[in-house]
Amino acid sequence: MPLDHFKPPTPPRPAQPLGKLELLRRGRRNLLEMFSEKLLNQDYNDSKVLFQRVIICNSPETVQAALVGQHAAVERKSPQMRHALEPLLGDGLFISDGPVWAQRRRMVAPVVHVNRLHLFAPVMVQAAGEAAARWAAQPANKPVAMLEDMARLTAEIICRTVFGRALGAAQAQEIVEGFSDYQRRIGQTDLLSLLGLPDWLPRLLSPGAKRSARRIQAVMEAIIQAHRRARAAGEVEDEPTILRLLMEAEDPDTETNFTAEALRNEAAVLFMAGHETTANSLAWTWYLLSQSPRVAAKLHEELDRVLGGRAPTLADMPALPYARAIFEETLRLYPPVPILPREATEDCEILGRPVPKGAMVLIIPWLLHRKPSLWDDPDLFIPERFLAENAAGRSKYAYVPFSAGPRVCLGLAFGMTEAVLCLATLAQKFAPRLADGAEVRPVCRLTLRPEGGLPMHLDRR
Repeated sequence: MPLDHFKPPTPPRPAQPLGKLELLRRGRRNLLEMFSEKLLNQDYNDSKVLFQRVIICNSPETVQAALVGQHAAVERKSPQMRHALEPLLGDGLFISDGPVWAQRRRMVAPVVHVNRLHLFAPVMVQAAGEAAARWAAQPANKPVAMLEDMARLTAEIICRTVFGRALGAAQAQEIVEGFSDYQRRIGQTDLLSLLGLPDWLPRLLSPGAKRSARRIQAVMEAIIQAHRRARAAGEVEDEPTILRLLMEAEDPDTETNFTAEALRNEAAVLFMAGHETTANSLAWTWYLLSQSPRVAAKLHEELDRVLGGRAPTLADMPALPYARAIFEETLRLYPPVPILPREATEDCEILGRPVPKGAMVLIIPWLLHRKPSLWDDPDLFIPERFLAENAAGRSKYAYVPFSAGPRVCLGLAFGMTEAVLCLATLAQKFAPRLADGAEVRPVCRLTLRPEGGLPMHLDRR
């Protein structure tokens, strides 16, 4: 092992593929426990789980063929993901497909485009500064739950950027708690699909999950109605918000606007994507930094040299390549959505291999990002691999934390900017340290989280 390179924990990988019942048992507990060492080193795997055909693409070539070459045939999200999220997101962009997806993407893409970042970067820095003030008031001997703290920070940012001042603290808390409760309650696996039962057959959703979904939707509907009333009364909003931009968005092909229901669904998608995944990844970043003094020292040197104690701005982003590399390496080791499931809606081929209609096609960043043939020392935390001089020539399909192809995450630039600005703001003043005796275990439900919330002490620099 190279000197001073940290090897973060992973669930143990069995040497050989698991039997079907053991596979399901482990998957219900933690999806990351399902993958064997043999599968990690394969480029392509075609198997059956109960009655469901499952195809895994685990090389840049097969990933590109699936997500780009056969996009039209495998664009639909898996039945499990659709049934898990539809009660909350409706026909939102994340789980829609076909004409609905195409129209929504045409309308949402300009709203979250990189050229809008100047509107929202100051909000990110302001919220990060408030988090720094909270950290400064925290007793030195009392650890914080880092995952919870980063969730609070990213919720503040996404609430302000999406909803603006229209969202009060109580409403924001309702949404945050509702999303967290919903994820705890939904099922891990869609057993009915694995048994070969049709997609139209209703899946059972717990009463608690239904309540959480209704709770979130009610708050969002009230905010949207308030915005609509203000616009109808001729009240001009003086702050740019994503919700306002969505309300003004028009589909260039049909010259139509979002309905109230569509606005609610897309706002829910943006909140889920902008809050949950970035919070998880920032929490993992602090943990990895706490275990790698070499990386932390290089980060602090860059921040001190570029910023000199002042708050970062969007213009500083190009001068912070190491901070960005740290976050990119975190996304490699702990991709926020470690499994990207698709369903084939028609017969097709992936590099000459037949894929029948109804097959589940999986791209698994958790495996792809740790494949020895693609990455040197793949299990080690080495941010330098993402510096420009070291990343040249690497296939973009070897690294897909935001997916790839036509369905690449629209919030990629927003999330990356948010993470680097928050990291730059907080790391200038603090060096979080893992609490003594804390066990760190990555667990995947819908997203990849550190079990136990990562208790950390907030050491001052």
